Amino acid sequence: QVQLVESGGGLVQAGGSLKLSCAASRSVFSIASMGWYRQTPGKERELVASITSGGSTNYADSVKGRFTLSRDNAKNTVYLQMNSLISEDAGVYYCHARRGQYDSWGQGTQVTVSS
Repeated sequence: QVQLVESGGGLVQAGGSLKLSCAASRSVFSIASMGWYRQTPGKERELVASITSGGSTNYADSVKGRFTLSRDNAKNTVYLQMNSLISEDAGVYYCHARRGQYDSWGQGTQVTVSS
């Protein structure tokens, strides 16, 4: 029910930063929650960060203090600022939105961390 367009992935050195964007096709206030998941080979897809329509955020323990989720309400867009990147942060990042009983996913954007 929600179309999601992701951007911002790429290659970065360990210790560097990237900023991911996810634009939704409808108001973020009509979406119960939006966030980012990541997946790497051999691992289950895991929640990185999420934000509710009311602005409450949640972060995985592994990224607390390094990643920041923000929102531009006028643009229906959420951002994930990733700082102090480490090799364990590498993977495909998927934007996610939940509205009612429906879950929507972006196509994924690749994040590669070099050392």
